[in-house]
Amino acid sequence: MTGISVAIDSNLLLLFVVGSASRGYIARHKRLKAFDVADFDLLLQELSVASTLVLTPNTLTETSNLIDHIGEPARGHIYRFLRALLQRPEAEERYVPGIQATASAELPRLGLTDCTLLELCDAGVPLITVDLPLFLAALSRGAKAINFNHLRDAAS
Repeated sequence: MTGISVAIDSNLLLLFVVGSASRGYIARHKRLKAFDVADFDLLLQELSVASTLVLTPNTLTETSNLIDHIGEPARGHIYRFLRALLQRPEAEERYVPGIQATASAELPRLGLTDCTLLELCDAGVPLITVDLPLFLAALSRGAKAINFNHLRDAAS
């Protein structure tokens, strides 16, 4: 582990939480059709270099809403993993005030949650995202960002 903090978008957080609860849930989850177990392994590899996973309340809320797209008992198991993740010292929740995030020129294009992630980028937190518009917005701000799709392409 290093001293690096990293933020991930809601879709990748969903993949991380669902896959960590059970790799078998990835194929069953309705909102993870674009991902497979190899993507989960690749995400784990990328996250392994970080000592801190930085999350915003907005990303957590979006992810929570996405978790609901799988039935019980899987849903309960996934939520228990999410709760456990938030109690771990390597998970850091950072609040970005809505007034600050909505001041972003990218708000109409990206929405509130992604604008909170851009604020983290502005504070020096690298971002891993599967969302091309968010990736490009981060780069245009001079932030360190990784497009997860580029990692997927390089791995195949």
